[in-house]
Amino acid sequence: MPPKPVELGEEYDVEIQETSRRGEGIARIKGLVTFVPNTKPGDHVKIKITRISRRCAEGEVVEQAAESAEEAEE
Repeated sequence: MPPKPVELGEEYDVEIQETSRRGEGIARIKGLVTFVPNTKPGDHVKIKITRISRRCAEGEVVEQAAESAEEAEE
């Protein structure tokens, strides 16, 4: 099995591209599908990897990107 492009506990800047059937945001990190709860398509967030499985990973938001924070203030 090839090594995963992400590591447990590492942080990555991602853009959420779509929504899963469970309602989580989906980002891709070097092709690896990564599920991120409480996000929506278009969000730019920094995530921390919390789980890695054979075909996907899961992460949690550690901070919103600057442009997302500005939109929230409007």
